[in-house]
Amino acid sequence: MRRVLLIYTGGTIGMGQNPDTGALEPLDFSQLVGNIPELASIPVAVDVHQFAEPIDSSDMNPQLWARLVEIIVAHYDSYDGFVILHGTDTMAFTASALSFMLENLTKPVILTGSQLPINRLRTDGRENLITSIEIAAARHADGRPRVPEVCIYFSGKLLRGNRSTKINSEGFNAFDSFNFPHLADAGVNIVYHDDLILRPDYNKPLVPHLEMDAGVVVFTLFPGIEEKTVRYILNAPGLHAVVMRTYGSGNAPQQPWLKEALLQAEERGITIVNITQCAAGPVEMARYSGGFLLKTAGVISGFDSTVECAIAKLMNLRGRSKDPQFIREQMQRPMCGEISLE
Repeated sequence: MRRVLLIYTGGTIGMGQNPDTGALEPLDFSQLVGNIPELASIPVAVDVHQFAEPIDSSDMNPQLWARLVEIIVAHYDSYDGFVILHGTDTMAFTASALSFMLENLTKPVILTGSQLPINRLRTDGRENLITSIEIAAARHADGRPRVPEVCIYFSGKLLRGNRSTKINSEGFNAFDSFNFPHLADAGVNIVYHDDLILRPDYNKPLVPHLEMDAGVVVFTLFPGIEEKTVRYILNAPGLHAVVMRTYGSGNAPQQPWLKEALLQAEERGITIVNITQCAAGPVEMARYSGGFLLKTAGVISGFDSTVECAIAKLMNLRGRSKDPQFIREQMQRPMCGEISLE
């Protein structure tokens, strides 16, 4: 029988209503399991590891990401796959981070959760959890995992983790990946799109990366943004990298002060990555003069990266090396399927 480790961090799936305030608060994990008797019917041995204190996903941080990596590494040889129960608000950030922190991953790591607590009558949590366990345990005929990468499963869709973003705060279809197709779709059957799924080198060992440099900031351009605001951001103490959300295909105001401020930041070793504010589509910095201005200022393309992925990748690369040239080079190549270069 295949074995899956279920890691419970917290989130809506395991919450109950405070009788005094009416607010949702984390339940004890034993209450969560008690609400899913269907787990006993799955032909997979499921063991549980829970955080000592369940956390709201709004409190997720790089230290907790490192704890998740340590749990997976400690149990890596004992399980066929891993399912992480996680709050939806920062799930895409965590999925992106884990995809870079778990180098040479050869087993499924599936993040899931729910929009309604597991003990609610109309909860989406049961299907999300049960299908995630099935996917984590699924194998090809040769015994190799069907999905050996970090993914998010939600509402019938299996998404590459570092391509995912939360799109809906209320509906059950909470996540999607606009710039990359689904890895699998679950209906009556689970249909895997094998040609899209990463094929790791099974001869290479898993390499965990626990260090993440949080000296990253995101800022969004908007009409009327002031020079003093941009300079204040770019001169923030401890800043090492910037994710700049630009217009359309990567355009920015053609203001001399903007190019000057960006050049000065780049000369100080700050890596500036250009991603679009649009939900879909890549950055093409040579397409219009507004994008070309950024290119001449030392800004590098984030291609079709999500903001969650760009942040996690920069944190991870800064944790591996402080060399700005190394970081610039790695940001412009796919490490685990996170960007498309064409």
